[in-house]
Amino acid sequence: MRFYTLCRFIASALSLFLLWSCSQQQPPKAESDIDKPATTVLTNNAENQFKELIEHHWQKNMDYYPEFASYLGMGNDQRNSRWQDISLESYAAHLQDTKNTLTSLTAIDRSKLSDADKVNYDLFLWQQQMDVNESQFQTHLIPITQRDGIQALDDFANYVPLKSVQDYDNWLARLQKLPALIAQTQTLMEKGIASGVMPSADTMARVPAQLKKQIVDTPTDSLFYKPFADIDSKISASDQQRLQQQAIEIIGQQLVPAYKEFTQFFENQYLPACRDTHGVWDLPKGKEFYRYLVKYFTTTDLTPEEIHQIGLQEVARNRAEMDEVIAEVGFKGSFDEFVQFLRTDPQFYYDTPEALMEGYLAVSKRLDPELVHLFGKLPRVPYGLKAIPDSIAPDTTTAYYSSPSADGTRAGYYFVNLYQPHTRPKYEMEVLSVHEAVPGHHLQIALQMELGELPMFRRFQDFTVFTEGWGLYSERLGYDMGLYKDPYSRFGQLTYDMWRSVRLVVDTGIHYMGWTRQQAIDYFKANAAKTEEDIINEIDRYISMPGQALAYKIGQLKILELRQQAETELADKFDIRAFHDVVLGAGSVPLYVLQANVEQWIKQQQLVQ
Repeated sequence: MRFYTLCRFIASALSLFLLWSCSQQQPPKAESDIDKPATTVLTNNAENQFKELIEHHWQKNMDYYPEFASYLGMGNDQRNSRWQDISLESYAAHLQDTKNTLTSLTAIDRSKLSDADKVNYDLFLWQQQMDVNESQFQTHLIPITQRDGIQALDDFANYVPLKSVQDYDNWLARLQKLPALIAQTQTLMEKGIASGVMPSADTMARVPAQLKKQIVDTPTDSLFYKPFADIDSKISASDQQRLQQQAIEIIGQQLVPAYKEFTQFFENQYLPACRDTHGVWDLPKGKEFYRYLVKYFTTTDLTPEEIHQIGLQEVARNRAEMDEVIAEVGFKGSFDEFVQFLRTDPQFYYDTPEALMEGYLAVSKRLDPELVHLFGKLPRVPYGLKAIPDSIAPDTTTAYYSSPSADGTRAGYYFVNLYQPHTRPKYEMEVLSVHEAVPGHHLQIALQMELGELPMFRRFQDFTVFTEGWGLYSERLGYDMGLYKDPYSRFGQLTYDMWRSVRLVVDTGIHYMGWTRQQAIDYFKANAAKTEEDIINEIDRYISMPGQALAYKIGQLKILELRQQAETELADKFDIRAFHDVVLGAGSVPLYVLQANVEQWIKQQQLVQ
């Protein structure tokens, strides 16, 4: 979900905010009540205590993470006009506040809660405990990756309201405060150098070129000026002129100098201090940190060694099925030669970004009508298709999804990468679209946001193993939707499944077993038909996002296992639409909760005459 640390640098899927970003990011400076246990606002009844606690926590988080509030459409003028305070002082205050929340939560008598609230309690407790546990690893001291950071904040204009004069004034206020955020970011990075909490030099080497895109001679050429170049015509000419002039002054006098100074720091001090190694095993408490991340992202007790072995088994299974497709198309060569054929033959690629976009649009239009055969409940909010911004396209992945706003003013969007169309094969377009759009991320996330009976934190909570596991499971549903009729498209589906299987091997290899970046790239190239451009970007993603890539395959395998269990135990009573509604009906949950929900549904169906 665009990891890209959503609370501050929303450029991708909502799924990464609550399961990684919140534990990395620091809230604004403490309010007067931040050092007080949250019990001070609660009543004596357990149900009321719990509801008031989670509502109190939600509202605080909207203030702590103003970018996330803006993204959800839950901002106000105060939230929409500032960035998150990421100072070391705020980090310490937020950590203490989280500990106070845990104290208040554990003081509530869980046994007196309803069954539904017991689940809410357990999930809320799990998240707070994991956030406190992660603090020991000091992940907040790496505030930039090659995929997100202050170098990409211009893109955030795509996720904030910009319709009224007040909206633009709020955005200008944010721009005025950006130099302070840049300075705070540098302070964290300096602390990272001193503490030995540093990223890999290979991934950070991409950042200077991104930073230099923010350094312009003419303010109107700035990426930050784009929202002002085409202001809504409903705004008066005089206001437009004022807003544009203010933007020019802020960009030229404040932003460009701040980016110049930070770029010098990054190139002269930070990049030379980055690690020559690639995995988190080489950080303080590195292997312990990775074991924590495995639990965090998979919600299981699997060890890195066990996940590595699962990956090897899945790679072998996928390879056998891919060999069958190669035989079907009559290719007379080795697997490596077939993969090279797919990577280089012009028939598999569009010539221009425009043609590639038209191809994605055509695929997307075929998906929606098929959903009624697989789901009893569909989301109300639609999704659209957009190109990934040119400024970040070279350094990001093939596609990503951006969720709708909670207030209904922004649809969900499926973003596709049009950079270098000769690296974006046609045979991957169907499987990519079902994952990122429907029945994948858009259907699941939009439905979750519409679950009005859930408390707010549940409606927007994201367990990556569920969200991405569902996305990968959805790729298999393409067969039920009449896709993959062409053998090359079937090979594309297997390529994507292989891609996620390879992740289990290379992520554990890099971060726990000491693999090098090149070793991971070579393994990926030897087992998947993705282009080298995609493979390198993917490996660099895993390096900067340790553990996250494990969630996809582990989640998919659990959903497939539960579907097989339901089909076997229910036989003629099995209804695929009802099964999917149960899987999605509780929102994003850990795998053990999902299993309990499905097994309870199976028992209920067995009682139906």
